[in-house]
Amino acid sequence: MARLLSVNVGLPRDVEWRGRTVHTGIWKNPVLGRCRVDRLNLDGDGQGDLAGHGGEQRAAFVYQIESYRYWQEQLKRTNFVFGQFGENFTIEGLPDDAVCIGDRYQIGGGLFEVTQPRVTCYRVGIRTNEPRMPALLTSSGRPGFYFRVLQEGEVGAGDEIVKVGEANEQMTVAEINALLYSPDHARDRLERALRIEALSSGWRASFEALLQSQTTVAGGGNAGLAPAAAAHPAAPGFQPLAVAAIDQESEDVLSLLMRHPDDLPLAPALPGQYVVLRLPQNGGPPLFRSYSLSGPVSTERYRISVKLEPNGVAGTYLRDHVRVGDVLDVSLPRGSFILQSGQRPVVLLSAGIGATPVLSMLHVLAAARSTRQVLWLHAARDGQHHPFATEVHRLMPALPHGRSYVCYSRPGSHDRVGEDFDATGHLSQSVFEEVDFPREADVYLCGPTRFMADMKAALGAFGVPPEQIRVELFNGSESLTPGVVGAAMRAPHLPEHDPNTGPLVSFARSGIAAHWNASAYRSILELAEACDVPVRWSCRTGVCHNCESGLVSGAVVYGPEPLEKPADGNLLICCSQPALDVVIDL
Repeated sequence: MARLLSVNVGLPRDVEWRGRTVHTGIWKNPVLGRCRVDRLNLDGDGQGDLAGHGGEQRAAFVYQIESYRYWQEQLKRTNFVFGQFGENFTIEGLPDDAVCIGDRYQIGGGLFEVTQPRVTCYRVGIRTNEPRMPALLTSSGRPGFYFRVLQEGEVGAGDEIVKVGEANEQMTVAEINALLYSPDHARDRLERALRIEALSSGWRASFEALLQSQTTVAGGGNAGLAPAAAAHPAAPGFQPLAVAAIDQESEDVLSLLMRHPDDLPLAPALPGQYVVLRLPQNGGPPLFRSYSLSGPVSTERYRISVKLEPNGVAGTYLRDHVRVGDVLDVSLPRGSFILQSGQRPVVLLSAGIGATPVLSMLHVLAAARSTRQVLWLHAARDGQHHPFATEVHRLMPALPHGRSYVCYSRPGSHDRVGEDFDATGHLSQSVFEEVDFPREADVYLCGPTRFMADMKAALGAFGVPPEQIRVELFNGSESLTPGVVGAAMRAPHLPEHDPNTGPLVSFARSGIAAHWNASAYRSILELAEACDVPVRWSCRTGVCHNCESGLVSGAVVYGPEPLEKPADGNLLICCSQPALDVVIDL
């Protein structure tokens, strides 16, 4: 007979961890007496990170005393207490290899349904004082599981757990867990899992992505876990491309048209992608810079457009030293800021040099004479600093439902309103109202950091759902550091102590190159953090793939080995070390 041994609750608290503050609710303590369970939570309980924990489908986390005993033996520990693994219900019985998704149980006055296995993160490592715990829980087949609350009521230690129903399709928690995290994603089992109505929406989306990837994607990896930023891997390495033309697009923007020296076909790019250039630097390591492809999609030519900053080393080099006929080292196209297919309206929203990736999208839409509603919104200082104006005017008539609107913040004496630009000022929520901005549109946003922040706020206030907004950041990526609070935002920089020996790790989008120091860092992630390079992570042990990033060049080794390797051309920075000089798409 299965029974409830302990009900555990705890409100989020701040804990110190590796010099950072983490807001977490993983500390749970047993309740004396009975406890009410509501649809979303238990009385006295809370979660510090609602993006990863809690909610209707994760209302109560369950862990078994048998797994406690297993870990006590494996880790040689005897000091575990109820709530040690962050669970709300410590139970006896109901092992993960017997409980099925969709099973329903009566406990005290409540009725519960199993929705998914636990998704582990680094915080369980903090709570158990074992950093490997996220990987150990997942690989052992002992993750525990979540309940949805079908009937609210009171529960208490000693209550019997009675099975009262099950799903038509029977797959255990352990089976579902292995189907996502192990390398074996058998199609028939994915289809079985998707027939379980009780399966949570997050796991359902992962299995749908895995199923889709089996027909569309080559190169391995786990499409059910890989973040959007790593969804389009490219083979590492650089190819020599010859400069075919150089054009001055505006006062401070230069375009380079590049081709294969032997006129061989180039790898096709997706509209919105970019390439990484490797540029020589006198007396120092090469410079790596990412530049969006700004021209039409082509297998004959790549066009990049570069803003010439007053102190921009790479832009200055390209302007002063590169001439037609010169050969540059260029990566394959990469990036996931790409135009999505479909019939929804499209808004291309940019400022300054941020026009480059969305311009390539406009080229594709115009070439297809798309019947989608397309709105081009662009901000510039004035006509002299407005690249591609003539090009956009030439493309727009090909779109039956295309419109453009351009703001100049400081128009010059020769700039004509109604011809060169539409209004003086800045793009804003009031402009969205004026131009009849379609709230149901897919929005593609790129520009300077302040512009991006302002536009995201304006779009949110205007009612555009976050999932419809796609952003491209030139100098890094959007970070994901779940639970970390109060961390100061700093520009990427060299680490405090760079040994000037060992493999060179270059973060291409952040413009930082630092040497690997095996005595100081256990992973490339830790080196990136020492440089304040924007990073994404959750488990830090090779399980979740949130840290999966593009490997522009070089090779890495893993320690510990991830449960499943990333796609070819990508790496997991949380558990990898450089085998030689590497360039990473961060």
